[in-house]
Order: sequence, then structure tokens, then C-alpha cells
Amino acid sequence: MALAENFAGPPDVEPAPVGVELKPSVSVKAIYSFGQAIESGYLVVAGFVFFYYTAVLGLSGTAVGVALGLSMCLDAVMDPMIGSISDNVRSRFGRRLPMMVAGAPLTGLALWMLFSPPLGLQPILLFTWLVAAKMSLRGVASLYNLPFAALGAEMASGYGERASIAAYRGFFGVAISFVMVIVAYSVFFSGVGGLQVRAHYPAFGQAMGLLLFACGAIGILGVWRYARRLPQPTTPAAPLLSGLGRELSEVFRNRSFRALFASALLFWVAAGVNGALNNHAYIFVWKLQPQQIQFVAMAFYIAIMAGVPFARLLLTRVEKKTACILGLAVVVVSMTVVHGLRALGVIAPTGDAAMWMLIVNVAIAGFGISALVVGYPAMMADAADEHEVLFGHRREGLYFAGLGFASKAATGLGQVAAGFALDALNFPKAAGMTVNAVVPEHTLRLLILAWGPFSALFAIGSAVALIWYGVSRERHTEIAAKLTLKRADDLRAGLTT
Repeated sequence: MALAENFAGPPDVEPAPVGVELKPSVSVKAIYSFGQAIESGYLVVAGFVFFYYTAVLGLSGTAVGVALGLSMCLDAVMDPMIGSISDNVRSRFGRRLPMMVAGAPLTGLALWMLFSPPLGLQPILLFTWLVAAKMSLRGVASLYNLPFAALGAEMASGYGERASIAAYRGFFGVAISFVMVIVAYSVFFSGVGGLQVRAHYPAFGQAMGLLLFACGAIGILGVWRYARRLPQPTTPAAPLLSGLGRELSEVFRNRSFRALFASALLFWVAAGVNGALNNHAYIFVWKLQPQQIQFVAMAFYIAIMAGVPFARLLLTRVEKKTACILGLAVVVVSMTVVHGLRALGVIAPTGDAAMWMLIVNVAIAGFGISALVVGYPAMMADAADEHEVLFGHRREGLYFAGLGFASKAATGLGQVAAGFALDALNFPKAAGMTVNAVVPEHTLRLLILAWGPFSALFAIGSAVALIWYGVSRERHTEIAAKLTLKRADDLRAGLTT
């Protein structure tokens, strides 16, 4: 049975006409962007999860890394299935909204459970809890994120308008991350050693879960009228299991998708390693207190928010691929210069002196990342258009499943690498449970190298992978013209059958 039949029902609103450029209003784009909180919030809490389970709960870095790696196995199965389902749904609410309605509340619940393991669990049971909770969070977050991202690609058809939607999404995602960081360090982890107190984490998880659910619900309610008017696919829905393998093979035959997928995967590995070790480096190397860490994190997110409008402007002047490569180059600089000087012993500031240096450094990183925040989703939407020209089918769900899987799987891989690195450099377990613990200098230097230059190697690979992305501005103009003709032909064929 085709999946479409499970949601069938004619829309009770007039659909947008074929051939007319889709361009949502500012208010629709703004309210839609609230849904970005689910993905961005998921990434914000990743660093807290790693520190919580290693430094506070006492699991070894290897055990936490393996647990987070095992949770990626679910993504390999679930993300393509969710993407394919959302591509094949036909309903009066559009293709994407039914799955988003289910995903938002479940994400909030799973996030709460991740930070609320029962007291007294033995290491093997704590490991099992982490695996199960992380798998659950990944699965239900994908249930919302993948249809949400694909909906963004469907909402507009123009090359520039796609970048505009991505900019709105990116700006709000960074804004909600900023809010989460302020709340975390000002409310839940404030005071000396606040990150090292176990009792602070369950309430943090509950509050963050409620916040993400509320933002996801606002996004759904604000965009549903516009989403219902979007053109439904003219090609028949495919049966889920029999069609998924063919659809995946088809997607990976597109060179532009392969290049963007590889680039995103490598970038998020870099971000995963760096983000997982953030709190270890801030607390033990730079000796920052929670309120100081908050200012550093705030500077990072403010820089991304400030950079998004510039990135949007840059994408109107140069190719999207070029803008992303430039952004990655800036990220590499931010991961190597300060870190290298500290590892070599040339500089060794702590406390306030280190905080101001780190604020400047993370601001540079945030400005570079802003190009990726806008560029990656806009490029993936363009590649999905190319796919329809090449193979005759719309696959936004699978395309954004690939981008979503790349971010989550690679972040997980980065955390796996960070976990192994902590054990390899013999980082003392007791340090995380002791305020102002002293860690040997040689261990701190190795930690800095893993935190920065090691992460930068993956960012360099990410920039190289983008060389093979093939949808330029000129190429997309050709694609848009072909799609207009194709959809008109499909509509006429449907009317005559």
C-alpha cells in the first residue's frame, strides 16, 4: 500500500498554481524559523551531555564515546525512513506537518530523560540508560527536524529566496541557542563548580525539553496555512520498504548531494570533537567559572547572529559554495592559532585574561560558521531541484535526511573521538568531581591539541569536499526553467488521465 493512502484527503484550500514562484511572506518565514529550535537545541545540549556523563557521573570517556556511537546506528536506519515517509505523505496538511506534530512533544520528553538517570545506577546500567535515552532523542528529533527542513525547501522556489529562508532559520536557531546558554549558566549551573553538581542537571533537562517543545509547536501553528497551499507532488507515492532502497541509490547518484553530504559530515565531526571538549578545556585549561564560560558562549552565538545577515548578503554576491569554503577557512584559523600557542606554552592565561582572549577567538569562529548556517540548507535545497531534473522525482525529505544525518552522526563521531581522546591522554576521572582540581600540564597540552588542531583537520577536509558541488547560480537558473516545464507537463498529464 502506498503511504499516501494513510493520509489521503483533498485539501480544503486552493493550492498555489504551478509555474508561479513560491515566495513566503516575512511573517511566515519568521514563524517557521521557530521550528529550528529542535535541531539547534539538540546540538547545544550535546556538550553538556558529554561533560555530565564523564566528569560528573564518572563514566569513562571510552564508555561515553561508545554509547554515543551506538546511538548513531539508529540514525542510519531511521533518518532515511523518516525522509522517505515525509516525501510520500499526501494529506490536507501537506507532506510534512503530520510528522512534525508527533516529533515536537516527544523531543521534549526524551531530552528530559537524557539528563535524569536514576540515582545509584552501576556503570553498565548507566551506560545502557545513556544509549537508550540518546537513541530516543535522536529518533524523535529526526521525526520533527527532517520534515521541517524539507518544508523549508518547498516553501520557496527561487535561488535567492531559498537563502533567505535559510538565513531566517539560521538566525533563530542561533538565537534560541543563545537563550539556552544564558539560562544554563545563569540559572542551572551558576556559582563556583556549578557544572560539577549532579543535582542541577535533571531540572536543566526538563526546562530545555519544555522550551524546545514550545518552539516546535509555534513553528507548526504558524506555518500550517501556508504549508497546506504548497503544490502536492505530481508523481505517485512509493511504497515505503520496497521504494526506500531505490530512492537512496538515486539520491547518492547526484554528485552535488555527495559533495555536500561529505562536507557537512566532516564539518560536524570537527564541531563534535571541539564541542564535546569545550567544558573540559574551559574549566581545567583556562580555569573559567560558569559565569565566565557563559560570556564566552554568548560571544560565539552573538557572532553567528551578527554574521548571518552578512552571510545572506555574501551569498547574493558569490556562489554559495564559495561562501561556505570561506567560512570554513575562518573556522580553521579559530581552531588552530590560540590553541597552538597554548599547547606550545607560548601563552598560558587563566581566568579573566583567558576569557577575553577566548571571546575574541570564538567570535571569529562564529562569524565563519554563519556562512555555513545559511549556505548548507540553501545548497541542499538547490541540489534537490537538480535531483528532480535528473531523476524526475522530488526527494527533499531524503536530501535533508542526509544533511540531518551528517550533522547528528558526525557530532556523535566527534564525541566518540573526544571520549577516546580523554582516556588516551589519561585525563583524571576524579578531576570532574573536584572543584579547582589540578591536572598535569602535559595532559592539558594534549587536551588543547585534541580540542583545536585535531578538530581543524576535519574542517579542512570539509572545505575540500565542497569542490565537487555542482549547482551554481547559472546552473540553478537552467534547472528552474526545466522544472517549470516539467511540472506543467505533469499537471496536464494528470488532468487527462
